[in-house]
Amino acid sequence: MDIRPTIQLAAVIKAMQDIVLPAVDPGNKMAQEQARLAIATLQFVVQRLPLMFRYDRDELDRYLGLARALLTRSEGGRATGEAAANLATSVAAGADVLKRAKAEPAELEGAIFELRQTVGELIQSAYGDARPASLAAIRRLVLDSSKVQLDRERGWVLTMGFEPNPSVVTPVEQQLQNR
Repeated sequence: MDIRPTIQLAAVIKAMQDIVLPAVDPGNKMAQEQARLAIATLQFVVQRLPLMFRYDRDELDRYLGLARALLTRSEGGRATGEAAANLATSVAAGADVLKRAKAEPAELEGAIFELRQTVGELIQSAYGDARPASLAAIRRLVLDSSKVQLDRERGWVLTMGFEPNPSVVTPVEQQLQNR
């Protein structure tokens, strides 16, 4: 199973169109309408999902602009001063988040895919001509990394209910807490 939402949503849409919708009683106009509406909503989500991060980043940038403008114009008593101080703290925090969020999600995904490919190429090359000690170290690193990745993916889909013993899987939220 691929954990990328766009791929999962495409699979759900296909199942809805090819299996579920044809099975819905054609005489039940409300059920037909709702099934089509569900498909259209999922298609809309697939279309907009790649823009969500950029949309949120733009919204944060716009709120920062508004907040900064408000800070330059806010004069008043104690309550206004306290609210302005709180807003200034939020502006500093928001500006830091925006600064750290400059890369596009596609760039992040591209970097991941590039590293996957070049790591694989190194491993293949090493099996052709690496020294035995180096090959053993590479093997251990790959196995350890694979275990972490498997644990991450199991934690990602934990709420789907496929895990036979969910208590042994750390939820992805916990795994990503300090990352």
